Amino acid sequence: MGICLWCMNAEAQFEPVAGYPGTTAIAADSSAFVAWATGCSIHRGYRDIAVPDSGYASVGDSASAIGPATQNGVVSLGDGGVATLTFAKPISDGAGFDFAVFENGFDFGGAGMAFLELAYVEVSSDGQRFVRFPSIDNVQDSNQIALAPMDGSLLHNLAGKYVYGYGTPFDLNELRDSTGLDIHHVTHVRIIDVVGSIDPLYARLDSRGHIINDPYPTNYPSSGFDLDAVGVIHQSMDSGGCTPGSGMVAMYPSPMSDRLHIMSESMSESHLTITDMDGRVIQAADFQDMMAISTQDWNAGIYCVRVISATGTVSKLISKQ
Repeated sequence: MGICLWCMNAEAQFEPVAGYPGTTAIAADSSAFVAWATGCSIHRGYRDIAVPDSGYASVGDSASAIGPATQNGVVSLGDGGVATLTFAKPISDGAGFDFAVFENGFDFGGAGMAFLELAYVEVSSDGQRFVRFPSIDNVQDSNQIALAPMDGSLLHNLAGKYVYGYGTPFDLNELRDSTGLDIHHVTHVRIIDVVGSIDPLYARLDSRGHIINDPYPTNYPSSGFDLDAVGVIHQSMDSGGCTPGSGMVAMYPSPMSDRLHIMSESMSESHLTITDMDGRVIQAADFQDMMAISTQDWNAGIYCVRVISATGTVSKLISKQ
């Protein structure tokens, strides 16, 4: 009898595959989804990161990741490739999971086993600063997984944990203490392919520093994580504009001419994002207590100033003469 070396592990397991009791997999046609990604930008990775002349992954395009899962095909990211998705309205923290990422893995190798390709997941409230979900991979890292099945119950907070048609869900509440992130106003979700190589030159690590072992190499046009869709479960009621929040921040003068002053009563570092009325980020920066911004080159109009600190989030409309 053969021994499944890649699925043996003495550490605790997480949720099982779709269809088994305790799974967190969410079907693509679930009524839990209230919206889907409406925009996507792609930075492709090599078909094989160790062989640069292998070329880049080429299956699908950015449109493949927009809209409902299972309907528009997939876009292959390649080794270390990145997809950044945007939404008509921000994602917001609610009870339980807030969004889910879909990939095209498939059942393979017996009950509870599947061919899976994995990715990190990061979120942002301004498209500038991203915070990564802490991932855990309890798969062994002494034998390279090639075209072989994996046990998804050994994975946590890695997109691609579930097979095609089932989303891997994420809870923004896990990131509630992250500097510069408003978990009630997430505008961007970033998916980063995990290079599954256990070679230290190319290996990617989980949040504990453990090598993540998944199928490698996959020197094909469909190399790397195959992004299908990102579905929204909890959605902010605003469309990305300027909404009130909690916290104590002073901003003056308004209207401004050539300079804007911002003062925060938070004793910790604050993160500032300024956007125009079309949602374009004009400036993003970290500051302590107070800062002054030159606005001399800004066009006349209305701007949204959002400050995220340990005491809460404040958003205000400021006019430029």
